[in-house]
Amino acid sequence: MSSAVSRDRVRDVLAPVVSAAGFDLEDVAVTTAGRRHVVKVVVDRDGGLDLDAVAEVSRVVAAALDDSAATGDAPYTLEVTSPGVDRPLTEPRHWRRARGRLVKTGSVTGRVLDADDDRVRFELDGGETREIPYADLGAGKVQVEFS
Repeated sequence: MSSAVSRDRVRDVLAPVVSAAGFDLEDVAVTTAGRRHVVKVVVDRDGGLDLDAVAEVSRVVAAALDDSAATGDAPYTLEVTSPGVDRPLTEPRHWRRARGRLVKTGSVTGRVLDADDDRVRFELDGGETREIPYADLGAGKVQVEFS
């Protein structure tokens, strides 16, 4: 059996089990480190992740990979993580999870007040609010704020 591990194959195996566990599968990356593969799985959910949630989803992901042929006979190291602050906001769920955060997208920088399936409502400087449909936004980036 080949030792190549397919990112798409791993993603196909993990998507339904991660979803069933109450998480969103944001990304899967497979890299090679010597003879081993590193399978990095990025998950998120409303309310964010704590260490207990990461441990929970890690168990589900490891069991799914071990029970499938997604990694073939190749040894692998599993890394389960949450998206970093630098993740682009591209899906409505990303925008919902950024509620209260300062975000820059295109020519707009503002605090996300709310987000639904169609648009984001921002508070701009001076207290002005503005609703912008996703089609007009592009990807957003959370701005790191120092108090």
